[in-house]
Amino acid sequence: MTGPSGVGIGWRPEIAGFVAELPGLRFVEVVAEGVPASGPLPPGLTQLRERAVTVVPHGVRLSLGGAEPVDRARVAHLAAVAKRLDAPLVSEHIAFVRAGGLEAGHLLPLPRSREAVDAVCANVARAQAELPVPIALEPIAALVDWPDDELDEADFLTEILDRTGALLLLDVANVHANARNRGADPLTLLDRLPLERVAYAHVAGGAEHGGFYHDTHTDPVPAEVLELVGALCDRRRPPALLLERDGHYPPAAELRAELDALAAAAGFPAVT
Repeated sequence: MTGPSGVGIGWRPEIAGFVAELPGLRFVEVVAEGVPASGPLPPGLTQLRERAVTVVPHGVRLSLGGAEPVDRARVAHLAAVAKRLDAPLVSEHIAFVRAGGLEAGHLLPLPRSREAVDAVCANVARAQAELPVPIALEPIAALVDWPDDELDEADFLTEILDRTGALLLLDVANVHANARNRGADPLTLLDRLPLERVAYAHVAGGAEHGGFYHDTHTDPVPAEVLELVGALCDRRRPPALLLERDGHYPPAAELRAELDALAAAAGFPAVT
């Protein structure tokens, strides 16, 4: 199995036809919870696999940052989806989505504490024991920091990656959003992350609301994020970059233009 490479796009049923017509497409990412563990696959995914397009399952419900042990049934589902899609790896978030039996319905940020590092590492180890492929961990966008943070973001992420041996899914839009909302320099974080561990990177759009930059996945990719893609590639170009779009889909010509801009910023071949 080969890992993701070049420029890809998040596969969603709403844009399955558009994705199917991209001639140079080499990989997509699919929300793992939306793929059945058995029975027929969504037709669009079957067609992509027949074209030898790499499909990476992206989990959103494991709650790897939760204080409770990760749900083994959810891990089993992710493992089954990875096998069905012949995926080279899976990805999930450094976040929690449930506690005490309550579901938040959102990815929630962790305090950057030693206790949180221990919780994430324990749950990642539990997941790795059941998964047939490596896992890449994605840091999320957060509007605020917890008051009891003990580590900065670079140290927090690096310790988790070192202890688990996991790969990094670097979301460039999240780096931009967090730096913007914290009044920090995003390049400082890039310079301190183990970029050699990046399996692939996300790029998405966002918008300003109420004095904060929100990583919406429903707006165009801003110029600042594309510039940050270029800065990342100047340091160490990741094997692959993926455009995320989760709603308010623009006309096909606009989506193609975003993919072309991403390819140009990274120096990858166009997929359109």
